[in-house]
Amino acid sequence: MKIIIVGASGTLGKRITAYFEKDHEVVRVGSKSGDVQANITDSASIEAMYKKVGPFDALICAAGEGHFGPLDEMTGAHFRIGLESKLLGQVNLVLIGQHYVRPKGSFTLTGGILADDPVPMGANLSAVNGGLEAFARAAAIELASGVRVNVISPGVVEDSPGYFPYFPGHTPVAMDRLVQAYAKSVLGRRTGEVIKVY
Repeated sequence: MKIIIVGASGTLGKRITAYFEKDHEVVRVGSKSGDVQANITDSASIEAMYKKVGPFDALICAAGEGHFGPLDEMTGAHFRIGLESKLLGQVNLVLIGQHYVRPKGSFTLTGGILADDPVPMGANLSAVNGGLEAFARAAAIELASGVRVNVISPGVVEDSPGYFPYFPGHTPVAMDRLVQAYAKSVLGRRTGEVIKVY
Protein backbone atom coordinates (compact mmCIF):
# COMPACT_ATOMS: atom_id res chain seq x y z
CA MET A 1 0.00 0.00 0.00
CA LYS A 2 1.00 3.61 -0.52
CA ILE A 3 0.35 5.39 2.78
CA ILE A 4 0.61 9.13 3.39
CA ILE A 5 1.45 10.01 7.00
CA VAL A 6 0.85 13.66 7.85
CA GLY A 7 2.81 14.65 10.93
CA ALA A 8 5.31 11.84 10.37
CA SER A 9 8.06 13.49 12.41
CA GLY A 10 5.93 14.10 15.52
CA THR A 11 5.77 12.11 18.74
CA LEU A 12 3.03 9.84 17.46
CA GLY A 13 3.88 10.13 13.77
CA LYS A 14 7.34 8.63 14.27
CA ARG A 15 5.85 5.53 15.87
CA ILE A 16 3.19 5.14 13.18
CA THR A 17 5.76 5.59 10.41
CA ALA A 18 8.12 3.00 11.90
CA TYR A 19 5.27 0.48 12.01
CA PHE A 20 3.96 0.93 8.47
CA GLU A 21 7.23 1.45 6.60
CA LYS A 22 8.23 -2.16 7.27
CA ASP A 23 5.65 -3.48 4.81
CA HIS A 24 4.34 -0.48 2.88
CA GLU A 25 5.42 2.53 0.86
CA VAL A 26 5.23 5.46 3.25
CA VAL A 27 5.16 9.11 2.18
CA ARG A 28 6.20 11.30 5.11
CA VAL A 29 4.53 14.70 5.22
CA GLY A 30 5.43 17.53 7.56
CA SER A 31 5.09 21.28 7.71
CA LYS A 32 8.87 21.69 7.39
CA SER A 33 10.26 18.17 7.01
CA GLY A 34 9.50 14.87 5.33
CA ASP A 35 9.28 13.70 1.73
CA VAL A 36 6.62 16.34 1.02
CA GLN A 37 5.77 19.51 2.90
CA ALA A 38 2.21 20.69 3.53
CA ASN A 39 0.40 23.15 5.76
CA ILE A 40 -2.91 21.56 6.72
CA THR A 41 -4.44 24.96 7.53
CA ASP A 42 -4.07 25.91 3.85
CA SER A 43 -6.31 24.18 1.30
CA ALA A 44 -3.99 25.08 -1.59
CA SER A 45 -1.07 23.47 0.25
CA ILE A 46 -3.09 20.29 0.82
CA GLU A 47 -4.07 20.18 -2.86
CA ALA A 48 -0.43 20.63 -3.90
CA MET A 49 0.60 17.78 -1.60
CA TYR A 50 -1.92 15.39 -3.16
CA LYS A 51 -0.89 16.39 -6.68
CA LYS A 52 2.74 15.73 -5.84
CA VAL A 53 2.10 12.38 -4.15
CA GLY A 54 -0.40 11.10 -6.72
CA PRO A 55 -2.86 8.25 -6.16
CA PHE A 56 -2.59 6.64 -2.73
CA ASP A 57 -4.24 3.92 -0.66
CA ALA A 58 -4.38 5.41 2.82
CA LEU A 59 -3.81 8.67 4.63
CA ILE A 60 -3.08 8.92 8.34
CA CYS A 61 -3.08 12.31 10.02
CA ALA A 62 -1.18 12.63 13.29
CA ALA A 63 -0.95 16.42 13.06
CA GLY A 64 -3.06 19.36 14.12
CA GLU A 65 -2.81 22.03 16.78
CA GLY A 66 -5.29 23.11 19.41
CA HIS A 67 -5.38 25.65 22.21
CA PHE A 68 -4.88 24.46 25.77
CA GLY A 69 -5.63 27.11 28.37
CA PRO A 70 -8.11 28.38 30.98
CA LEU A 71 -11.60 29.23 29.81
CA ASP A 72 -11.67 32.63 31.52
CA GLU A 73 -8.70 33.74 29.42
CA MET A 74 -9.76 32.09 26.16
CA THR A 75 -10.65 34.26 23.17
CA GLY A 76 -12.15 33.55 19.79
CA ALA A 77 -8.65 33.75 18.32
CA HIS A 78 -7.47 31.04 20.71
CA PHE A 79 -10.45 28.87 19.82
CA ARG A 80 -9.81 29.26 16.09
CA ILE A 81 -6.38 27.63 16.50
CA GLY A 82 -8.01 24.25 17.03
CA LEU A 83 -10.83 24.87 14.58
CA GLU A 84 -8.50 25.83 11.73
CA SER A 85 -5.76 23.28 12.41
CA LYS A 86 -6.87 20.09 14.12
CA LEU A 87 -10.49 20.20 12.93
CA LEU A 88 -10.68 21.92 9.55
CA GLY A 89 -7.15 20.83 8.64
CA GLN A 90 -8.08 17.16 8.99
CA VAL A 91 -11.51 17.67 7.44
CA ASN A 92 -9.86 19.23 4.39
CA LEU A 93 -7.48 16.28 4.10
CA VAL A 94 -10.60 14.19 3.49
CA LEU A 95 -12.58 16.69 1.41
CA ILE A 96 -9.70 17.24 -1.00
CA GLY A 97 -8.17 13.79 -0.67
CA GLN A 98 -11.36 11.96 -1.68
CA HIS A 99 -10.57 13.00 -5.26
CA TYR A 100 -7.08 11.44 -5.15
CA VAL A 101 -7.46 8.32 -3.00
CA ARG A 102 -7.76 4.97 -4.76
CA PRO A 103 -11.00 2.96 -4.56
CA LYS A 104 -11.34 1.18 -1.20
CA GLY A 105 -8.74 3.51 0.27
CA SER A 106 -8.99 5.11 3.69
CA PHE A 107 -8.47 8.17 5.85
CA THR A 108 -7.49 7.83 9.49
CA LEU A 109 -7.75 11.02 11.53
CA THR A 110 -6.68 11.75 15.10
CA GLY A 111 -9.00 13.09 17.79
CA GLY A 112 -8.64 12.45 21.49
CA ILE A 113 -10.13 11.57 24.86
CA LEU A 114 -11.20 15.15 25.62
CA ALA A 115 -14.27 14.65 23.42
CA ASP A 116 -15.58 12.28 26.12
CA ASP A 117 -13.63 13.14 29.24
CA PRO A 118 -12.93 16.88 29.49
CA VAL A 119 -10.26 18.36 31.73
CA PRO A 120 -9.72 21.96 32.85
CA MET A 121 -8.15 24.09 30.10
CA GLY A 122 -9.21 21.64 27.41
CA ALA A 123 -12.44 23.24 26.10
CA ASN A 124 -11.00 23.96 22.66
CA LEU A 125 -9.74 20.43 22.15
CA SER A 126 -12.93 18.91 23.55
CA ALA A 127 -14.96 20.81 20.94
CA VAL A 128 -12.53 20.04 18.13
CA ASN A 129 -12.34 16.32 18.90
CA GLY A 130 -16.11 16.05 19.16
CA GLY A 131 -16.56 17.80 15.84
CA LEU A 132 -14.00 15.54 14.19
CA GLU A 133 -15.81 12.43 15.39
CA ALA A 134 -19.16 13.72 14.10
CA PHE A 135 -17.61 14.57 10.73
CA ALA A 136 -16.15 11.09 10.30
CA ARG A 137 -19.45 9.37 11.10
CA ALA A 138 -21.27 11.56 8.57
CA ALA A 139 -18.60 11.44 5.85
CA ALA A 140 -18.47 7.64 6.05
CA ILE A 141 -21.99 7.31 4.66
CA GLU A 142 -21.17 9.48 1.63
CA LEU A 143 -17.63 8.62 0.58
CA ALA A 144 -17.71 6.82 -2.78
CA SER A 145 -15.91 3.76 -4.18
CA GLY A 146 -15.62 1.99 -0.85
CA VAL A 147 -13.41 4.70 0.67
CA ARG A 148 -13.39 4.63 4.45
CA VAL A 149 -12.77 7.16 7.23
CA ASN A 150 -12.17 6.62 10.96
CA VAL A 151 -10.94 8.63 13.92
CA ILE A 152 -8.44 7.35 16.47
CA SER A 153 -9.18 8.80 19.90
CA PRO A 154 -6.22 8.34 22.25
CA GLY A 155 -5.86 9.20 25.88
CA VAL A 156 -2.73 10.98 27.07
CA VAL A 157 0.20 9.03 25.63
CA GLU A 158 3.22 7.66 27.45
CA ASP A 159 5.65 9.56 25.20
CA SER A 160 4.21 12.94 26.29
CA PRO A 161 4.97 13.12 30.04
CA GLY A 162 4.71 16.91 29.97
CA TYR A 163 0.93 16.52 29.70
CA PHE A 164 0.52 14.04 32.58
CA PRO A 165 -0.19 16.74 35.23
CA TYR A 166 -3.17 17.96 33.18
CA PHE A 167 -4.73 14.48 33.14
CA PRO A 168 -4.96 13.45 36.81
CA GLY A 169 -6.13 9.90 37.31
CA HIS A 170 -5.53 8.96 33.68
CA THR A 171 -3.35 5.98 32.84
CA PRO A 172 -0.98 6.94 30.00
CA VAL A 173 -1.57 4.95 26.82
CA ALA A 174 1.26 2.70 25.64
CA MET A 175 2.51 3.80 22.23
CA ASP A 176 2.57 0.25 20.84
CA ARG A 177 -1.11 -0.16 21.75
CA LEU A 178 -1.97 3.13 20.09
CA VAL A 179 -0.12 2.23 16.90
CA GLN A 180 -2.19 -0.96 16.67
CA ALA A 181 -5.34 1.18 16.57
CA TYR A 182 -4.01 2.91 13.44
CA ALA A 183 -3.25 -0.51 11.96
CA LYS A 184 -6.83 -1.59 12.70
CA SER A 185 -8.18 1.45 10.85
CA VAL A 186 -5.87 1.27 7.84
CA LEU A 187 -5.66 -2.48 7.34
CA GLY A 188 -9.17 -3.43 8.48
CA ARG A 189 -12.55 -2.68 6.91
CA ARG A 190 -14.31 -0.55 9.50
CA THR A 191 -15.55 2.92 8.64
CA GLY A 192 -17.27 5.81 10.38
CA GLU A 193 -15.92 4.64 13.69
CA VAL A 194 -14.14 6.28 16.60
CA ILE A 195 -11.48 3.86 17.76
CA LYS A 196 -10.85 4.73 21.41
CA VAL A 197 -7.53 3.93 23.04
CA TYR A 198 -7.85 5.01 26.67
